[in-house]
Amino acid sequence: MQPRPGEAVQELCRRLAISLRDGSATPLHLLVFGDCRASVVVTDALRNLLGKVDWPITWVEGSACGGGPVAGLQVHAFTGSVDRVVFGGRFIGSVFTDGGARQCLVGGLGPKDKSGSRPEQTLRTLENLQFTLAEAGFDLDDVVRTWFFLEDILSWYDDFNQARTKIYSGVKFRTGSLPASTGVGAKNPAGAALALAAWAFRPVEKNSYAEEVASPLQRPAPAYGSSFSRAMEISINGGRQLFISGSASIAPEGKTLWVGDVRKQVELTMEVVGAILHSRGFSFKDLSRATAYFRHAADAVVFAEWLGGKKLSGLPVVSAQCDVCRDDLLFELEAEAIES
Repeated sequence: MQPRPGEAVQELCRRLAISLRDGSATPLHLLVFGDCRASVVVTDALRNLLGKVDWPITWVEGSACGGGPVAGLQVHAFTGSVDRVVFGGRFIGSVFTDGGARQCLVGGLGPKDKSGSRPEQTLRTLENLQFTLAEAGFDLDDVVRTWFFLEDILSWYDDFNQARTKIYSGVKFRTGSLPASTGVGAKNPAGAALALAAWAFRPVEKNSYAEEVASPLQRPAPAYGSSFSRAMEISINGGRQLFISGSASIAPEGKTLWVGDVRKQVELTMEVVGAILHSRGFSFKDLSRATAYFRHAADAVVFAEWLGGKKLSGLPVVSAQCDVCRDDLLFELEAEAIES
């Protein structure tokens, strides 16, 4: 959900609250892109509208490409019973059972001690994720999707990858594959080196499962040192949800394509995402949420033009200014599609 032109933060939050009430839905996790200084305003507005805020929130300092304090809100919600997980006095996770699977969304997670090096903070954050999941009856090997928001990502992305790989090397993921993931540059209100959100999935019936989905146009990310899968799909009683990792203008062998040309990078990225969707019988019109990341906020108009040209301007996408993991990448897109 993006702000309308000239819309105040409180009105944006009101529209979210109405949407939740109309759908009789309970929030599982809220992802907010915007100025960290607006985090208190958003939380207070939601508390006034909904009476309480007892779900995890991941705040990402992703500037609104059109100006304003908030670029957009993205909420995962559920219409059944939800249990909460508390860590360090904060609501940090939501657990729910949907048909044949138990699932857990964790958000706003970071290191308790922010004085350590950035790789050390990464290790502590992933250890905190393990502890949180254990409190909810899950293990790290149940994780199918992660979001990492790294402050000053370009200065330590390699170190981050090494720390993540160190933790993952000791995990035998239930799916047999690494989680789908997004990693972009953004500050967080806590002032930590990174903030983390994650999705864990544990089947309780035989017809529920999660599996890796390959990218038809790109090689697996581990081939060039990044520990994540291009996409992951979960299936519950025939209903499917596809998580597409942060995707960008990258050649099969791993090099950046169309350096300096944002229009071509947008076109190739959307071709990559479209190929993943098509491989699983989805199209762009099946997207339930998407996030477009721009190195330069002014480039958002290029993406808007691409959407308009494809008659997709109504897609549920939030556009935010965040550094991508390479200094020559100008655009990245992550997405989710649902078939019920």
